[in-house]
Amino acid sequence: MFNDLSSPLALLRTRRSGRPRDLVEPGPDAAQLRDILAIAARTPDHGKLHPWRFVHIPRSTRAAFGEMLERAYRAGRAGEPGRLEIEAAHRFAHQAPELVVLLSSPKESAKIPLWEQELSAGAAAMNLLLAAHAMGFAGGWVTGWAAYSPQVLEALGGREGERVAGFLFLGTPGMALEERARPDLDELLTEWRG
Repeated sequence: MFNDLSSPLALLRTRRSGRPRDLVEPGPDAAQLRDILAIAARTPDHGKLHPWRFVHIPRSTRAAFGEMLERAYRAGRAGEPGRLEIEAAHRFAHQAPELVVLLSSPKESAKIPLWEQELSAGAAAMNLLLAAHAMGFAGGWVTGWAAYSPQVLEALGGREGERVAGFLFLGTPGMALEERARPDLDELLTEWRG
C-alpha cells in the first residue's frame, strides 16, 4: 500500500488530487489516520500557535453529517431548495472513506500576523494530503458553500474567529487520477536583479 519512500522527490512529483466522489475503500485505518494528522501538524507554524485544528467525521456519523448539511443549506438560502440540491448535500457527506475538516483557528498574537496563521493552516492541509499520498492513498481538498456556512461551522464546534479551511476527503482512487496541466514555471518565476 505504501509508495516507495526511497525517492521523496518522486513522491512530491506524483501527488495528485482525487475527486472525493471517486475515492473508495480502503481508506486509512485509525492508526494511519492518526499518523497522517500528526504529520499534518508538523507544518511551519511561526510562534508555535498551531492556528488550525482538525475535526474528524467518521463513517458512523456521515448520515447525521448529511442531515446537518441539509439543515444548514436550507437555513442559508431563501425559499425551498430543490430535490437535487438536497441530494447533493447528502452525497457530499458520504464521499470517500475518510473525511477530515480543517479549521483555520487563528490565535490572538501581538507578533504573528493573521495572514501568517492562515498560511500555516493551508500548509497543514498540504502536509495532510502529502502524508496520505505517501501511504498510498489519495485526497481531495474541497470547499464549496458548506465551508462558508455559519451553521456548518457552528455544528463542527467552530469558535469565534475560526473558519473552515476545507474538507479533506481520503481514500483509494477508484479510477486513475488525472494529471492536470501545471503552470509553466517561466510564467511564475522572475529573478530579482537589484
